[in-house]
Amino acid sequence: MSRALATLVFAMVWASGASVYAQPATQGIGKNEIVLGSIEDLSGPIASYGKQLRDGMLLRVQEINEQGGINGRKIRLLFEDSAYDPKRAVLAAQKLVNQDRIFAMVGHIGTATNMAAMPVQFEKNVINFLPVTAAREMYEPPHRLKFSFAATYYDQIRLALPKLAKDKGAKKICTLYQDDDFGLEVQRGAEAGAKTLGMQVAEKTTYKRGATDFSSQVARLKAAGCDLVVLGTIIRETIGTIGEARKSGYTPTFLGSSAVYTDVLHKLAGKALDGLYATHTAAVPYTDDPSQPVRFWANKYKTKFGEDPGVFSAYGYGIIDIFQMAAVKAGPNLTTDSFVKAMETLRVPPDIFGSPEQTWTATKRLGNEQSRLSQLQEGRWKVVSDYVKP
Repeated sequence: MSRALATLVFAMVWASGASVYAQPATQGIGKNEIVLGSIEDLSGPIASYGKQLRDGMLLRVQEINEQGGINGRKIRLLFEDSAYDPKRAVLAAQKLVNQDRIFAMVGHIGTATNMAAMPVQFEKNVINFLPVTAAREMYEPPHRLKFSFAATYYDQIRLALPKLAKDKGAKKICTLYQDDDFGLEVQRGAEAGAKTLGMQVAEKTTYKRGATDFSSQVARLKAAGCDLVVLGTIIRETIGTIGEARKSGYTPTFLGSSAVYTDVLHKLAGKALDGLYATHTAAVPYTDDPSQPVRFWANKYKTKFGEDPGVFSAYGYGIIDIFQMAAVKAGPNLTTDSFVKAMETLRVPPDIFGSPEQTWTATKRLGNEQSRLSQLQEGRWKVVSDYVKP
C-alpha cells in the first residue's frame, strides 16, 4: 500500500511540474527580445503624423537597444499601415496580434482605428499602450489593458475655450468638425466650454472624413456671424477651412485641438494660418529651439532621418521611453500582469518637450489631464498659456 501511495504521489508531483513547465510564455516576450507592434497611417490623410511617430519611436528603440535593451532583452518594433481606415486597422491588428504575436500595441494613431483594433488585441491579452489620440474611449470604460497619455480632446477644448472666448470678446461660438468619434469629442468639448460661459454653440457644421471642399461649411459659419470657431479638424481640413475663410474675407478666431498642433501645417501653408490657436502638451521640437536639450535631440533626429522632427516625433519617442520605464520596473520576469502592475505605480516626470508629469493607478488609466495653448505666429508655434488643470 505504501509503495502504491508513493508511486501515486510521485506521479502527481511530476504532472504538476510538467504542467507548470508547459505553461505558454507571455506572448511577445522571448529570452532575448520584446516584440511590440504599432499601427500608423503611413499612406493616408495623416501619413505625415504617422511617419513622425514611427521615426520618433524607432529613435528611442535604437537608443535602448544600443544600451543593452530592457533587462537584457532588445526591442523589436513592427509597423503596419492603416491609411487611417478602421477596416484596415482591424486587419493590421489581426496580423500583429495573431501572426507576429506582439506583447503590446504602442502608439497606435487615430480614434476610429483604435476603437476598431482594440477588441482584436484584448481577446489575446495585448495591451493598448499610449495610443496617439485624445479620445476618452482610450481609457473609458475602464479596462486593465488600456493606458492613455493624452489629455482628452473634450477636456482640451472644454478648458481652453472659455478663456480664449473671454480674451477675444467672442459673441458667437460655432463648430466645424469631422463627422466621426474624433470630431464628436471636440464638438462636445466646445458645448461644455460654451456652457460655462452661459452660451450655446450657435452653429454646428460637419464634414466627412476625406473631404476637400469646405466652401459650404465656411459660408454657413460666416452667415451665422460666428466670431470664434472651434475646429474638429486635422491637417488638410484645417488648411482648407482657413484658406476658404481667408478667400471670402471671413476672419474669426479659430481654435483647434492637439490634432492640429503640428509643424506640418505651417510647412504646407506657411504664414497663411497665422493666428490659429491649438491645444497641446509637448511642444514642437525645432532644431533652433532655445532649449539646448531640445536642440540636441532635434538635430540628432534630423541627422538620422534627414528631416526636421515634429511634435508627433516627440510623442513617439516619449511613448517608447515610458514603455521602457514600466518594463524595467516590472523586472526580468516580464509578463502582461507584471507590466500592468508596474504601470499602476509609475510616475513619469516632465520631459524635455514640456509635457507635464504623468501617473497611472489601478483605477486611473489616463496619465495626464492637462493641456496648454499655442498660437501660430510668423509661421511658427508659440506657447501662449500655462497648463490648465480640469
